[in-house]
Amino acid sequence: MKNLFFTAGYVPSIADEAITWHTLVYEAKDKRLEVKVPVLTPAQILTVAKTIRTAAQSKIKTLSVSDIVRAIDLAVLQLLDVNHPDRKCIDTLLPTVTGMDATMLQYNFSQYLRTFRALQLNRFIVEDFGNPQLLDAFQPRITGGWTKAVGADLISHIWAGNVPGLPLWSLISGLLVKAGAIGRVSSAEPICATIFTKVLIGIEPRFAECLSVIWWPTEDTDTARQVFQLSDTVLAYGGNDALASIKSQVPVTTRYLPHGHKLSLAIVSASALSVVRAKRIAALAALDIVRYEQQGCYSPQMIYVERGAQVSPKEFAQLLASELAGLAHKYPRSKLTLNEISAIAGWRESHELATLNSPNIQVLGDKNDDYVVIYSDTALPLQPSPLNRCVTVAAVHSLEDTLSFLSEKRMYLQTVGVATNPESLLAISESLAHCGVTRICAIGEMTSPSAGWHHDGRFSLLDLVTMVDIESSTETSANGLSDYEL
Repeated sequence: MKNLFFTAGYVPSIADEAITWHTLVYEAKDKRLEVKVPVLTPAQILTVAKTIRTAAQSKIKTLSVSDIVRAIDLAVLQLLDVNHPDRKCIDTLLPTVTGMDATMLQYNFSQYLRTFRALQLNRFIVEDFGNPQLLDAFQPRITGGWTKAVGADLISHIWAGNVPGLPLWSLISGLLVKAGAIGRVSSAEPICATIFTKVLIGIEPRFAECLSVIWWPTEDTDTARQVFQLSDTVLAYGGNDALASIKSQVPVTTRYLPHGHKLSLAIVSASALSVVRAKRIAALAALDIVRYEQQGCYSPQMIYVERGAQVSPKEFAQLLASELAGLAHKYPRSKLTLNEISAIAGWRESHELATLNSPNIQVLGDKNDDYVVIYSDTALPLQPSPLNRCVTVAAVHSLEDTLSFLSEKRMYLQTVGVATNPESLLAISESLAHCGVTRICAIGEMTSPSAGWHHDGRFSLLDLVTMVDIESSTETSANGLSDYEL
């Protein structure tokens, strides 16, 4: 077995030898990886927080947004180079850390990184602010007066590890609004945030004291409370129970922005179910299912398929199973934990028992296959799957029939992948919006949100700033006190 070693985290103003390091161990195939993560004392956390707050004021807030975008773009460009040592490190370590297929991870990570190139980041900023200069200086308002967007001095990021590279989204968002950051990496994926932070600092040294990447055990609520008390904003990803626990630790005066588990699905209209179109849509849906093993909140767990077309819902389910079988050879499923194996087996067996009593249920895929497709010839309520390439395909007479199922899950809905014609797109989107869906995209793009998307229906950047207004009365008063006014 090949042994690999990596030191994660980044701590400004404190020497490595003064830090306590905890070792996380990962094993996959013939590799064993030991990752050291920094665990700080209360005094060290206080030192780091003070350092970041001071540097945020004196360094990052003095940079223009265009300078920040340029630095991020150069860092991303460096990591897009698969021959660069930092990218090679990511590509080498992520398969062992996540258990996911190396080829799939490399492709997906490159696609993800492209979201953070300069052109996309500029669109990202304009999406929320309209005028990017609001982040640099007071800008005139149409109604009179002036306005400026001011980012926090210190944002705490609590990152989940279900999707590799996830920390980059919130970390970059914070940088765009000129906020300092303390990021707590997940034990499930401590690699990407570390490497990105160090690459970025190498490109723009003024970030060196504005960022920190650390770790603490989930059960260490004392450390969490201290970090949150020192922060202006807490941005957290995770399960709903974990987020509720974090909320209880965040001071009432601190802004708390949670992103919990969500449920996503796809709908396929009759207009997409000609022989040629159906095969193409099935292939795209299979990619959405395989990417990140459905671990992302935007991955489809159910697909509703409309009747009355050349290809029936049952035939679409068969096409989907065939595409998943093909992808299993190209991108083998990640190594499953015992709990994941048990969950999939139980889910499969429950549907196999249902087939004994109902001819409307079919289980596609052998027990030894790296996927499970459940087909229902009758409409079913929206339900989560056990993930890891498990999906339910349900037939509906009309896409409108799905709306009552979606309304029942309003609080958990996020992305819906849609395959329909232009004539019905806006109508079905309007209905989905009223059901609580916050993102509608093409099937095949479900796991690749566009730059500036409104995560869970919220603003990615606006939620991280405070708007400061100079009212027109202030300007009028100032004019009356000028040297040229009697």
